[in-house]
Amino acid sequence: MKLYRAGLAAGVLLTVTALAACSSSGSKGGSGSSSSSTGAAGSTSASSSSSAGTVACSSGTLNGEGSTAQTNAMTAWINDYRKKCTSANINYNPTGSGQGVSQFNAGQVDFAGSDSALDPKKGEVAAAQKRCGSAPLDLPMVVGPIALAFKLNGVTKLTLTPELIAKIFTGKIKTWNDPAIAAKNNGVKLPSSNISVIYRSDASGTTANFEKYLAATDPTDFTAAPAKDNAQKVFSGQGKAKSQGVAAAISSTEGSIGYVEYSFAVQGSLNTASVDNGGGPVELSKDTASAAAAAATVAGTGDDLTLKLDYATKTPGAYPLILVTYEIVCTKYSKAATGTFVKNFLNYTVDGGQASLAQQGYAPLPTDLQTKVKASIAKIA
Repeated sequence: MKLYRAGLAAGVLLTVTALAACSSSGSKGGSGSSSSSTGAAGSTSASSSSSAGTVACSSGTLNGEGSTAQTNAMTAWINDYRKKCTSANINYNPTGSGQGVSQFNAGQVDFAGSDSALDPKKGEVAAAQKRCGSAPLDLPMVVGPIALAFKLNGVTKLTLTPELIAKIFTGKIKTWNDPAIAAKNNGVKLPSSNISVIYRSDASGTTANFEKYLAATDPTDFTAAPAKDNAQKVFSGQGKAKSQGVAAAISSTEGSIGYVEYSFAVQGSLNTASVDNGGGPVELSKDTASAAAAAATVAGTGDDLTLKLDYATKTPGAYPLILVTYEIVCTKYSKAATGTFVKNFLNYTVDGGQASLAQQGYAPLPTDLQTKVKASIAKIA
């Protein structure tokens, strides 16, 4: 199964505001099952949509939490769904993938956003199974690259290899004019200043994906087991919370470099490095990210759609540092109204919401994967 098609916006992103979730309204069965002034959750009606035909509307409240990488996409989806379904109240709290999974498994939110699928080795699948009383599902919704954003006086073009990236982030290379960096950037005037590494301080699926890339491409220099929450142990430099925090720190720190989801790099007008995996330097763009995503395969079983990414690809023109953001849900909720609301909203994100992703710095799911996601969503009850 290949992932390709429409790519990432190269221009101005939509400005969106994250909606805060009211975690106090969450309950073991999902907050969408509680009544509210907008009506009983899960009731449906038909509403016209110019991009997706008929949208099944639910009323009441639905709460989600997690990935900051998908904040811009989720907020746009929520705003659009609520325009079509005026009795629907959907909250999404972008606290990071790790917190989202924890809140979902604790029954405090109805769905979680995560840049990594549930990890059975860490007990996340078992915890989700217990919370749901049914099989949990990892449903891919957004494909996006991880940018290596930097701020370096007089330098706008920079090429890095996996070895250089690993050594910079682990502190083995400390200055910008290090001979190894200079050798890969012939003609670029690199300053002698120290490198300031910025990493995610909170549990983050972006961190996990970045570390998976390093482990796959330079296991000699990066020897740690990839994880969401170990950046402060394996990287030098300073940690900042959430994608917004990392982007802001890079923007304000001369000589800095950090990893951040691409839409935030574009929003902050940050320079991004090209990556040479062995097939030549590749600039980050909608086309190069899509080329790398084409190598992804489905690794999940049954209705779970966990994807396996080829971080070590040497395909010319393929930008290898990408992530997939999942919505984590139950196959069956303790209250049917909650399951119906989740199903209706996610069906919209696949049928109508994918069209807006390219305007925000993300890659829409290809048609074949959309079909698989819709089949899995249909099992939610």
